[in-house]
Amino acid sequence: MRTVRLQLHVPHKPASEVYAALADFGRYPELCDAVRDVAVTEVSENITISSWEVTFRAGLLRWTEQDMFDPDALSITFRQLEGDVAVFEGTWQCLDVPQGSEILFFARLDMGIPSLADALEPIAVRALTDNIVSIVRGLVGSAELVASDVAVPVVSTS
Repeated sequence: MRTVRLQLHVPHKPASEVYAALADFGRYPELCDAVRDVAVTEVSENITISSWEVTFRAGLLRWTEQDMFDPDALSITFRQLEGDVAVFEGTWQCLDVPQGSEILFFARLDMGIPSLADALEPIAVRALTDNIVSIVRGLVGSAELVASDVAVPVVSTS
């Protein structure tokens, strides 16, 4: 299991505007070459089911997730329901800061192939990080990755 924590600074845009852009999943394929398709079905006012198709290495990853939107907290929580990845869940959080806003992104992912985890998951984490930065820049224009904390579990040699 890997975790990804990213902090991005978006200059001169309020968090509410950034949140609205992030919540527009339908635009993601326009903004990031790796995101091939996103189909969104509204379940209720603040919950959607979205199906994703993303390029990964020489193939495609597909999954369906539940997305919970909290416009008051400016956050989006997602969790995979089914798909090619064993576990994929996390949150987006937008915060107002001086001279703009911050986006905090957190995700946990497990490719579901224990024998290949040490080889595949770092590649997946790098691709996820690159794609998140690309998507944010496409949605809001200028954004700077100010912190990235990719946690990799220690593998016991005993």
